[in-house]
Amino acid sequence: MQGVIAPPRTTLDRTAAETPETPAPIVASWLGRIEYREAWDLQRRLAAARVDATIADQLLLLEHPPVLTLGRHADESHVRATADELERRGIEVIRVERGGEVTYHGPGQLVAYPIIALADRGVLIRPFVRALEAAMRDTCAALGVEAARREGHPGLWCDPDGREPRKIGALGIRVERGVTYHGIALNVAPKLADFDLIDACGMPGVASTSVAVEAGRRDERPSTDAVRRAADLFASAFGSHLPASIEWSPAASVAPNA
Repeated sequence: MQGVIAPPRTTLDRTAAETPETPAPIVASWLGRIEYREAWDLQRRLAAARVDATIADQLLLLEHPPVLTLGRHADESHVRATADELERRGIEVIRVERGGEVTYHGPGQLVAYPIIALADRGVLIRPFVRALEAAMRDTCAALGVEAARREGHPGLWCDPDGREPRKIGALGIRVERGVTYHGIALNVAPKLADFDLIDACGMPGVASTSVAVEAGRRDERPSTDAVRRAADLFASAFGSHLPASIEWSPAASVAPNA
């Protein structure tokens, strides 16, 4: 979906029914496939604007071209691919501010970046993380796949307590001045072979999986349309678990004036 997004709502743009005790809706935006550095810069600008209370809370939904990201304290040794292989394939490795270890992003994977002022919603960080995990779980369930939390391992897993737990969703956030950014990555139908580039979660030997594989569609190719359908489900589930109302913006760019 392409189009032009209206400027993000300010905290002053409340309807008569909205009060200081009832936060404005979270504005959800589908951005399609977008380069990682572009989305990273957008997140930081939106987070700064949210701190200044010039925009409402945001939920950015998108997918990335292939890229590896490292959390601020991640161990680079968990990048298994050589520098030459990554250069040959045009895959950049980027260290960012979030927590967590190395993560792969690529086509066929839903990425969600919530830009949320936690105190305005009366939400602490642990319940916020649980809401993200629950939204991933509900998205999988709506797509016919059972998944759950795995104690001690953030994200979402298939058969988390079994002999061969498989990771289907990753989570790593950052909170600055009370506002969140970074977020989650849910494997809808990415190329799972690309996860061999890394030790997912910093855990050698961990298996990665996807909605497509768990649903028996092993030959399904990455599809932006499929990611968009998952984005709709995730936004609704996230709003339910936070809880918060979700207001969709048309699409393309939610950047405040630079």
